[in-house]
Amino acid sequence: MMRWSCELERQFTRITLAKPDLRRHTDAMSFGQQSGPPASQKQTAYLLSLLEAEGYDFATARHRYGFTQRQARGKFTVSEASDMIDRLVAQAEAGDTGEEIVFDDPKAIKAQQRIDAERATLLRGIQAEVLADELERRGWVVIPPA
Repeated sequence: MMRWSCELERQFTRITLAKPDLRRHTDAMSFGQQSGPPASQKQTAYLLSLLEAEGYDFATARHRYGFTQRQARGKFTVSEASDMIDRLVAQAEAGDTGEEIVFDDPKAIKAQQRIDAERATLLRGIQAEVLADELERRGWVVIPPA
């Protein structure tokens, strides 16, 4: 059995007080950092106006458009804002065709598939009469199958 000694105490102190190797933590970009210059206020305001025309703000558009947490706070790089503005302008010019938005981000695609599956599961559990009453209350015309 080893006895506690002054030498052992010095080794323990040296080990516990040693500075960690920070090089491996700073090689990559820090969490939440932008990967380019920030978008101008005009670009951000224009993007917000386009989103508001669709009925969203940055936070509520997060899941619909696949924004990150940083982007949901209104922090965009120049290229991110430019890409999103181009996408929203093209969508507005195409008009509302009723088609769903096609996501480029695999995380957004997976999230949308999960939401669609949850909706389908939820609708399967609702009785037809209850669903028909709710649709009529919202102004829809419901015709039972013949």
